[in-house]
Amino acid sequence: MSDEAIEAFARELAGEVDEAIQSGQGSIYSEEEFTRVVLDRLGEEGAIENPTLLWQEGSFARAKYKITGYSIPDDEERLILVTTIRTGEVPPRTLARDEILTALQQAMKFYECSCRGLHTKIEPAATDASELAQHIYEARERISVLRVVLLSDGLTGLKSIDLKKAYDGTRIIVDLFGIERLHRILGQGLRRDDIVVEFEPELGGPLPCLKASSEGADYDAYLASVPGVLLADIYEKYGTRLLELNVRAFLGVRGRKSVNAGLRATIRDLPHRFLAYNNGIVATVDSMEIEDRGNGYFVVKSVRGLQIVNGGQTTASLHRARRQDGASLEGISVPAKIICVGGADLDEMVAAVSKSANSQNTVQPADFSANDPFHVAVEKLANNTWLPDGKGRWFYERARGSYGAAELKASFAAAQSRRFMLETPKERRFSKTDLAKYLNAWDGQVHQVSFGNQKNYQFFIQSLKDEHPEGFEPDASWFKAFVAKAILFRTVLSIVRARKFAAFQANIVAYTVACLSWACGGRIDFDMIWMRQSISPELHGVLDGWVGEVDEALRKTAGNRMVSEWAKKVECRDSIREMAFNLPDKLPPEFSTEAPSAGRRATRSKIRNDELRI
Repeated sequence: MSDEAIEAFARELAGEVDEAIQSGQGSIYSEEEFTRVVLDRLGEEGAIENPTLLWQEGSFARAKYKITGYSIPDDEERLILVTTIRTGEVPPRTLARDEILTALQQAMKFYECSCRGLHTKIEPAATDASELAQHIYEARERISVLRVVLLSDGLTGLKSIDLKKAYDGTRIIVDLFGIERLHRILGQGLRRDDIVVEFEPELGGPLPCLKASSEGADYDAYLASVPGVLLADIYEKYGTRLLELNVRAFLGVRGRKSVNAGLRATIRDLPHRFLAYNNGIVATVDSMEIEDRGNGYFVVKSVRGLQIVNGGQTTASLHRARRQDGASLEGISVPAKIICVGGADLDEMVAAVSKSANSQNTVQPADFSANDPFHVAVEKLANNTWLPDGKGRWFYERARGSYGAAELKASFAAAQSRRFMLETPKERRFSKTDLAKYLNAWDGQVHQVSFGNQKNYQFFIQSLKDEHPEGFEPDASWFKAFVAKAILFRTVLSIVRARKFAAFQANIVAYTVACLSWACGGRIDFDMIWMRQSISPELHGVLDGWVGEVDEALRKTAGNRMVSEWAKKVECRDSIREMAFNLPDKLPPEFSTEAPSAGRRATRSKIRNDELRI
């Protein structure tokens, strides 16, 4: 990647941060706003699972600590703590080693202090930080991996650092997300760029393999035997991010006759037969470092962008057997087919490999790709459904980076560039994960939205295929109603950002949208919102009043639990749904005449609004 490309990306990112600060919707502190912008985008890309902004610094037992965000993956065996160095310099400069070490040490100190009871000493006003510290304290025996992520607009280098058992048996992984790495992930769309496996340090040498693909193919395929210890170790480090493109979920061990129970028994009782009994894994990589040693003998030194598209149960079962059962994985080998798809269309190729690799199994969740007919239909509607003024439209980024490609194509002629920006400005762009978020929030599946963009998208596409096994093709009415839901969601988001809630903004937004849907029984005048391309001042006032109530309700119902984790529970959704939020005597014009007219309190609708379901 060129220095010019990195500098251009850094300048664009700095402009986005400055714009948010000047608009009044962001923090007045550039470092905090930089963290919010980057965390939001890394969350959208799936590089960090459902990150939460949380600024906390202080001292405990003479130890200084500081974090700027966190993430708690579902299995709660991992914890991600975020720290930030914002220089504000363009062109970006290389960060000094001491700068990096200080930031990382302060984030690690937050973890160490939390394990020693920091939550009892944090001032009462910092309840979010206290809850996180308490969660760490209570989960300290279960947390096996601490990932410390450094965000910076400076140059840090691309490599992660694995410190193994660095603190009280906890494995600490340091990830440096400097501007060059942010450019690779956010600028170029390499969402799995940080999943790197170097075989020589792990195995004491490279991984032997045989080449299986023919010359001239648009991919390379290799066959190998991977040690079970290494697979379990990789899963411990990266968790379910390894399985993002796997159409199968890890089903758990439910009964003696289940597939995973059989894996567990083989690991425990017949480890030497694991290779013979197991079908192995199919993995894709974005790139790989391989060496041809002649006579058909190859070795793999490293891979980047690893995804296990078949064999997720095998991988997770190995990790679980070692972690929970104390099983030794020595002597266990797993057959593996490794496919490097760098020369092919990545998403299309991986989707096809994943679908084919899993076709023999009885469990087949949805495997929507960007080329699925539903997404193609939505893109066609976006391209051909013009706004009421006839001068603009919405842009559906069906394939990753398609908006940027269209923008670049238009930039070659000044007239076309101006036309593109007038017709499809960035604020009218939406992605597949945006679509799933807006629809699930309105449909009351707000606990699923709280899992973050990637998992919520998986919930959405599975539900869509369950409801429409023969396929669903949206029409113009559906699209206009969807845009109205998008406008509602984004309006609530702008309200929440303007109110500058300390934490859990994403949860407040999603639950406020769901509360509106429940309040009006799903009956709202989407045509009015479509025609205006905005909501009325009356509805804006209602939502502005509700966001604070929703924040308070989430905290109250969470009790001693973390709000971000509580928001993922069906019980949280049901608790909030049972609450009543004030409506004015005169209802906003968007409320249908069939909506509740008593007005003082919002009535409750079904969790699913059947009349609005796609």
